[in-house]
Amino acid sequence: MGHDASAVTVERGRYPDTVTPWEEPVWREAFLRWAERGLTAHGLTTARRLTVRLRPWSVLVRMAADGEPDVWLKANPAASAFEAGLTRALAGWVPGHVLNPLAVDADRGWSLLPDGGTLFRDALRHDSAGGGRAWEEALRQYASMQRVLAPHAGELVRLGVPDARPAALPLTFDRLVEENATLDPATRTALRAQRPRLTDWCDELAASGIPDSLDHNDLHDGQFFAPGPGRFTFFDWGDAAVSHPFCSLLVPLSTAAEQYGPQVLPGLRDAYLDPWTDTGLTSAGLRRVASLAGRLGAVGRACSWGRLFPGAGDGLTATGGAESARWLRELFTQEPDGL
Repeated sequence: MGHDASAVTVERGRYPDTVTPWEEPVWREAFLRWAERGLTAHGLTTARRLTVRLRPWSVLVRMAADGEPDVWLKANPAASAFEAGLTRALAGWVPGHVLNPLAVDADRGWSLLPDGGTLFRDALRHDSAGGGRAWEEALRQYASMQRVLAPHAGELVRLGVPDARPAALPLTFDRLVEENATLDPATRTALRAQRPRLTDWCDELAASGIPDSLDHNDLHDGQFFAPGPGRFTFFDWGDAAVSHPFCSLLVPLSTAAEQYGPQVLPGLRDAYLDPWTDTGLTSAGLRRVASLAGRLGAVGRACSWGRLFPGAGDGLTATGGAESARWLRELFTQEPDGL
């Protein structure tokens, strides 16, 4: 093997008790040997220092070697194993916007990825004054990528990416409400009573004329790179879904509002909508659809907390249920408008 125990550092963050496949020696050996074969195929050194980040939703290994760029090895649980095949497909459909994997095992949900450069989050620290403008350009490029991907929506579903298109959301909502053990009876009843509002919003989205596409579903400032001025590379697709593309706005707008205040939101929203202005909707119509979809993105966030390793831990299951319930309640905190 190209590593040894002394060169391996394991980091568990806020989840010291979570259980992942990394704890299984046979799995771990197969995982690392597969990565070494991928490195060899690209002429890269296999003797590497490993920094292992264990989370309930992924095993992520930073593989470092002197004189060569870092390489990243990732394993997903079954519920997000589609990320490996999706990453490979995206590299073919939207090159330059995403990472080009060095190797992929779609069946096992394993990916070997090149380093993407500077995280957008880190770039913002060096240019806090221009952060709002940088967010605008990032969202504009992300929306342009979604437009390119829209014709591939059916292929994305066949790759295993979860189907969160407007027609599917009411049944997904029903399942989330029924299966969430952390909801008390009164809250469950209150959520069921709101279902007609949800179906009305979904019908309006479906009739908007905006084609379904890929929704990253967790597009905060740590989920894309800024490898050069005005350039962005999007990654980490384990929470993704096929949905109304504007559902993607929920997380980045929330993140930017926390960083810069709510006054930046109209500019960010309009930058995102700029690539969609030739779709036949008026500016007011686009804003209305963005408000609706941004709210319905909460259903996708509620779903993502179910994509954990089996047996990750009872405490984690409860935490995931509580987070999922929080997003369900968030759906109906206010009436969508055109901002």
